[in-house]
Amino acid sequence: VVEAATVPGVLEMFQEANRVLEKIQKSLEDYLETKRNGFPRFYFLSNDELLEILSQTKDPRAVQPHLRKCFEAINKVDFEVDLAMTCMYSGEGEKVEWDSKVYPEGNVEFWLTDVERMMRMSINTQIQLSVKDYAESDRKAWVLKWAGQIVLACDQVYWTRESEEAIAKNDLKGYYDMCHQQLLDVTTLVRTELTNMQRVSLSALVTLDVHGRDVIERLQASGVSQVSDFDWAAQLRYYWEASDQAFSGEECTFLNQIENKFRYGCEYLGNSMRLVVTPLTDRIYLTLTGALGMALGGAPAGPAGTGKTETTKDLAKAMAKQCIVFNCQEGMDYIMVGKFFKGL
Repeated sequence: VVEAATVPGVLEMFQEANRVLEKIQKSLEDYLETKRNGFPRFYFLSNDELLEILSQTKDPRAVQPHLRKCFEAINKVDFEVDLAMTCMYSGEGEKVEWDSKVYPEGNVEFWLTDVERMMRMSINTQIQLSVKDYAESDRKAWVLKWAGQIVLACDQVYWTRESEEAIAKNDLKGYYDMCHQQLLDVTTLVRTELTNMQRVSLSALVTLDVHGRDVIERLQASGVSQVSDFDWAAQLRYYWEASDQAFSGEECTFLNQIENKFRYGCEYLGNSMRLVVTPLTDRIYLTLTGALGMALGGAPAGPAGTGKTETTKDLAKAMAKQCIVFNCQEGMDYIMVGKFFKGL
């Protein structure tokens, strides 16, 4: 070792090798940055994961195992013979048809952007069809007919609409009885032969419906008589309305809380459970939507294991937005944090 280390020119050779290595790493970072600019979700992947995806670009089917890293709920997509993608599947096996085909042409960041756009368009279209179908079908048949996320969004749209009608007519007692009956109908459904997926969907629906019924009971007890009353305005309300911001068609869902208004993100969430909404959850939602409305951040505080992260994730589900969870660690530096903010 001593002999090898004392050979003339070895130090210069290693210094040159280091310079070349730094140059290669800088070039690689610049190359990956162009890819991340093309598809911002790449900012949330490590360099190794991104290189793995980029190395498979010749065969779009080979990118399929990595979809979950970019889209939380898309486990796989259906490819036709000509490689056209037609629908998406969640990890639970739930299938959602796309509005039209997506062809994986050009660089991977371009057609993944098309996949993202088609995901949002299709979810919006499904909600549109479901809102129309709700008015025409029996509710017990309707809840088993649509994807879990669509059922929950549409259910909340009708809960808001019917609640406001009940407030206007001063008939919250009548609407409370109706909500209670709807819950009984779903509990009878749960006792029948259902697939695992339908059971999860109904479980999430019951969670939201129980909260909806309790809210109506509280509104009635506090004597709410106008939709402008604070007790009603403080609820997370869903409206299906015409807008030029719609992902597809001319209508989309908006979420309102106090004076803040957000477009429903139409991020595909799969068929997942929802948190039981407690008064504290309501207060956290109110605070975080208030912060979002002013383009600020929120920082839930409390002991470990009390549900701060889960509550934030559940608000992201309610708004159908992508939720990124990461933990602080020793290796974190300003470059990594900057990468996160660029992605956001």
